[in-house]
Amino acid sequence: MQRRNTLSPQTQAAQALHMLDSANGAVVPPMHSASTFARDENYELREGFIYSRYGSPTTVQGEQIIAELEGAKSTLLFNSGMSATVAVVEALPMGAHVVAQSMMYHVGLNWLNRQASRGVIGFDSFEAGNLAALEAAIKPGQTKLVWIETPANGDWSITDIKAASRLAHAAGAILMCDSTAAPPCTTRPLELGADISFHSATKYLNGHSDLTAGVLSVQADLPIWSEIRSVRDFQGTVLPGFEAWLLIRGLRTLFVRYDQASKNALALARHFTSHPAIERVLYPGLPSHPGHRVAAAQMTGGFGGMMSLLVRGAEGRALATAKGCRVFIPATSLGGVESLIEHRRTVAGPGHGIPGNLLRLSIGIEAMDDLIADLEQALDRAG
Repeated sequence: MQRRNTLSPQTQAAQALHMLDSANGAVVPPMHSASTFARDENYELREGFIYSRYGSPTTVQGEQIIAELEGAKSTLLFNSGMSATVAVVEALPMGAHVVAQSMMYHVGLNWLNRQASRGVIGFDSFEAGNLAALEAAIKPGQTKLVWIETPANGDWSITDIKAASRLAHAAGAILMCDSTAAPPCTTRPLELGADISFHSATKYLNGHSDLTAGVLSVQADLPIWSEIRSVRDFQGTVLPGFEAWLLIRGLRTLFVRYDQASKNALALARHFTSHPAIERVLYPGLPSHPGHRVAAAQMTGGFGGMMSLLVRGAEGRALATAKGCRVFIPATSLGGVESLIEHRRTVAGPGHGIPGNLLRLSIGIEAMDDLIADLEQALDRAG
């Protein structure tokens, strides 16, 4: 592989790090689906590959691209976002204290609470974006992991990554930043002080809603990193070759997809800010958002396509709006080229602080006029 580090990240992504096939010059990296790899004539491993449960050439290529985009020393791909975050917590000492947001991806929060109830970890949560609450939740000398998510899934609260890293490090903890809604074309958490950058690669990194994947990256040597790799090896949660190939394909258009989604989302947010049927628009790109100033400093490539609308009236009106859309697709997930709408409380369930009138939108790359018109007609029909 020929690496051209002097080029911009956008060029590196578009050309997949210029990974031309040395045998035939193919401009698309090949996909390796083999489950096992033959040793050479000296019975030595060829390039370190032995069995696909530990990784494949295609998986490693995907890791190399993301490492370049993240400014990371090392990157590991997993077969889902949850398997990646589970590996981090599994690698902690038994009984380690973990701090995470009360507003975050609900499955991750449910899993942390489950592990705490079983005595595997100690766990405390804090209000997303509230640094004073974060500092109060941290136990110096006991807290081993601080887990932030910014923008936070649901209300898109913003946490200052630099400030959070100072608080975590002062207490002897490591900081993991879930930057799923802010991919490396706009935010590079490792450069802002995070020890581990996490993405559900299912979302923006892939961008086509056709695979599940998770990714962890580190900028420096961490004692926990070898443990995380071991957990992946034992659990067999490495990303397979075909899914890694799909991810590489998606990464090549990351910058243009994210840019268009950001433009569409900002236009939609501005349009519905003063709409009589909307109580409030939650979008970090609006100056009215409480985290806008920090978001503008951290999200240098745009504010992304994720937002939430608080619909005026009872919960039923919000749900009826989601049901009434014809262009927005009523589905869970985010970061794809298609726009999605979700009545978040129905999906996450009670107990997560999600208002009943909240609709979560993942804005895609469609024509903006079509998206606005679809929401307008759905709100009208909802009454």
